[in-house]
Amino acid sequence: MEINAERDGATVIARPTGRLDGSNAGEFQEALEAAIDESDRALVLDFEQISYISSAGLRVILLTARSLQGNGGQMALCALDAPIREVFAISGFDTIIPIHGTRDEALAAVGG
Repeated sequence: MEINAERDGATVIARPTGRLDGSNAGEFQEALEAAIDESDRALVLDFEQISYISSAGLRVILLTARSLQGNGGQMALCALDAPIREVFAISGFDTIIPIHGTRDEALAAVGG
C-alpha cells in the first residue's frame, strides 16, 4: 500500500492505493497520524485507488474520524468504487462518515 498526502489549507487529503487490510492497517494508521497536525480541521480520504477494505481498515478510519471530531475536526470520503461503497453501507459507516462522489465535493463539504 502506498499513501500520498497533501494539504489544501487546513485540510489534509490522503490518497491510499491498493488493498487496506489487516496486513497494512497499522501502516495506514501511522501514515494518517503523521499527516494530520493538531491545527488541521479536516481530512479527506480519496479512495479512488482502493481496491479492497477489510474490517481492520474500517477500524482505522473510525478511530481517525473520532480523533478528528474530538479536536473539532471532520472527515469525508470520496471516489469509492461500488464494492467499497457497499462495504461502508453494510457496516453502517456511511451514516457515520460522509461519502462524496468526487474529491471536490468532499473538500467543499469539509470547508476546504
